Amino acid sequence: MPLEDIEESVKACYSTWSESYYDDYYGSKAAYPPVHRDIVRGILRDAGASNVLDAGCGPASMLRDLTGLGMDLYGFDLTPGMVTEARRVLGEHGISSDHVWEGSVAAPEAFRAPGAGAPDRFDAAICMGVLPHLPEELDRVVIENLRDAVRPGGQVVVEARNQLFSLFTLNRYSYDFFLRDLVRADHLRERAGAESDALDQALAAMKGQFRTDLPPTRGGKADEPGYDEVLSRTHNPFVLQEAARRAGLLDVRVHFYHFHALPPMVQQLVPELFLRESVAMEQADDWRGYFMASAFLLSGRCP
Repeated sequence: MPLEDIEESVKACYSTWSESYYDDYYGSKAAYPPVHRDIVRGILRDAGASNVLDAGCGPASMLRDLTGLGMDLYGFDLTPGMVTEARRVLGEHGISSDHVWEGSVAAPEAFRAPGAGAPDRFDAAICMGVLPHLPEELDRVVIENLRDAVRPGGQVVVEARNQLFSLFTLNRYSYDFFLRDLVRADHLRERAGAESDALDQALAAMKGQFRTDLPPTRGGKADEPGYDEVLSRTHNPFVLQEAARRAGLLDVRVHFYHFHALPPMVQQLVPELFLRESVAMEQADDWRGYFMASAFLLSGRCP
């Protein structure tokens, strides 16, 4: 699908979400605490950032929680409704509306603030919840755009959904990962020859080991496509870390978050225990995060 079509579908997905997105994922009634907020705050604080750009800022989801750190805040987003809401929210904190604008993370020019007096390069650039909605070939492009938006020595932070978490979930994500990335079924089919029918039986038996009916597909609120009905990829932390290094970032680190004490399919059997123990597991550098955390942040420093 052309990038223009992908972006139009993403804008449609988020078109009715601007006023509720923060409450859904960051507010007090969110299904899981926004633990990544503190990780981002810590990275920016340790980097000594006095200004920050949020590429794909949504309704200022992360920026509104950075307002107490004394930083000059900027952001842009693809969806007009998100930009409007971000300007409203940040305006309540005295931040000028020209600090938020429309733009695509795939376009280098979007990373330049339009207002007078804005920095040519930022101390830090972050990108939350955007990579899942981009085709694979743009991963490095976005990382390079973030790199070029910060000053020498500046900090880059990008968020992604953890593909390796599917090794723990035992659901349709697991089956898809096994089929496409581990056993590479298409590759085997090309080489099966006389064993083609037997291979189909083997793959069917493999599929039977997973709950491919879970999780249910997330639809939209009205007539717009839902999150699972637009491009919404996961990322292998090893692969994305290497892409960041190839883009020239230094000291590239993976920070895991949103841990799961049990596979999500059994969460409702012990909901209080599940939430309590999952939150207790939150250690960004815990090796179990490669498999038991559904998301991660990647940080790196510009040369």
